[in-house]
Amino acid sequence: MAKVELYTKDYCPFCKRAKALLSQKGVEFSETDIQLQPVQREPMIARANGASTVPQIFINDQHIGGCDDLFALESAGKLDTLLA
Repeated sequence: MAKVELYTKDYCPFCKRAKALLSQKGVEFSETDIQLQPVQREPMIARANGASTVPQIFINDQHIGGCDDLFALESAGKLDTLLA
């Protein structure tokens, strides 16, 4: 199974949608709440090539993007391949 990492904030509806999709697929993921761990914000931005919004999603250390990007991969039938 793929290594899936999410940078999130608790109140973010896009974060909740992304986590719901991954959970629905039975995917285990690690989550870093940058509001609770603000020291992780700068590393997230660096890993995400300057993106500072949440969620920021990584699969096997590859930057996927945000919630819309995750759902676009799902719609295109490409997400399952990345998660395999």
